[in-house]
Amino acid sequence: MPRETIRPDWGSKTFAGVVLGAPLALALAGIFAWVGPGGIGAPQKSQFVMWSIVPAWMAVLSTVWLFRSGRRALLVLGLADALAFALLAAVRHIGGAP
Repeated sequence: MPRETIRPDWGSKTFAGVVLGAPLALALAGIFAWVGPGGIGAPQKSQFVMWSIVPAWMAVLSTVWLFRSGRRALLVLGLADALAFALLAAVRHIGGAP
């Protein structure tokens, strides 16, 4: 059985993790802000949400090299961004955001 070699597309995977991982982390933090305990108006929640963005982004960035190709990383993270922002928009609409 032939052994798979490491593909030389780490640049596109890194690009996907940096450029598409940040908005994904931001959208996930926004969803937590709206749906999490106490809703959007909970006191002291803003600090937690703000500081949770970077660990979420780094989690995405650290796992982006598990994709088979850079193209697949771009596709999956792009779709994840679109879904996360659609869910955030839906949550905000349901919650009565302006």
